[in-house]
Amino acid sequence: METISGTNCNIYFGPKGYETLDSILLPSKYSKLFILVDENTSQHCLPHFLSNLATEIEIEIIELEAGEIHKNITTCTEVWGALSELGADRKSILLNLGGGVISDLGGFVACTFKRGIDFINIPTTLLAMVDASVGGKNGIDLDHLKNQIGIIREPKAVLIDTHFLETLPQNEMRSGLAEMLKHGLIHDASYWNKFKYLKDLNTNHLEVLIHQSIQIKNEIVSKDLREENIRKSLNFGHTLGHAIESYFLEENSQITLLHGEAIAVGMILESFLSKEKGLLSIDEYQEIKYIINDVFERVSFSNEAIQKIIELLDYDKKNEFGTIQFVLLEGIGKSIINQTIDNSLIYKAFDDYKM
Repeated sequence: METISGTNCNIYFGPKGYETLDSILLPSKYSKLFILVDENTSQHCLPHFLSNLATEIEIEIIELEAGEIHKNITTCTEVWGALSELGADRKSILLNLGGGVISDLGGFVACTFKRGIDFINIPTTLLAMVDASVGGKNGIDLDHLKNQIGIIREPKAVLIDTHFLETLPQNEMRSGLAEMLKHGLIHDASYWNKFKYLKDLNTNHLEVLIHQSIQIKNEIVSKDLREENIRKSLNFGHTLGHAIESYFLEENSQITLLHGEAIAVGMILESFLSKEKGLLSIDEYQEIKYIINDVFERVSFSNEAIQKIIELLDYDKKNEFGTIQFVLLEGIGKSIINQTIDNSLIYKAFDDYKM
């Protein structure tokens, strides 16, 4: 796969990516190399990664507990402390080897340690490859509210190695698929159409689709790093999706949804809102709903849950001047930003989702 060049960050693929990584990690450039992992990537991904790394820099491993529940300021404090104790200085570099939590938190830690050290993302999940590792968004949750604290700064580089996907559970693969479906819906109808025949796709097809998905996100981010205009389109499905994810995180009696599982529901709901606003045809909405529901299991929502989810919208980080901002679809492959929606229509969307 060819390298994808961004404004401030290049995305490398496979064996050539490791060669480039070695050329970046020269001892003359960096005093010490730190690798941030969680307990899963430490076991399943770290040995493969180290076996492909030829650098002679001193390496230290920092391991975290796995899970979104640990993406908070307490964990950041622990990592900052570990960096200090292990002798990190401003010429150190942090490699984030893991899924979305590691990419988000590790980037935030690097951006704030000693006013900022370099970092590189090596995503090990499909979700992190096509979303979290690319675009420079680094951050943590505030209690159960998603990504409330953070900073935008791109990594030194991103390395995509699809070998890591071989150890990924099916639900984690589906979680990443949600963001890929989103990229087609907001930006490229022909890309979306490739997912109509998902059961016919093999591993080689998947690698091409991952590359195309990253290209779409990188193209959008390169035009609007600070999310003042077109980058907002990447939030399609996320206004309601993040509220749904936050609800299931804070309700101990409920199952915990993976990010992509929540976003899948959010995309169906926000496609319905697009239809109701006259932006999306009934046939397009039914197609979106069918394809997403064919991949993801339906989620049950009580009336009480729906009310709490709508209340959580007030905390969405995309809100401006007290107004909740939605991204809607103007047909498949085209989006429109900064849309407001009445709560009555959101209740109607949930009713339709249940059907």
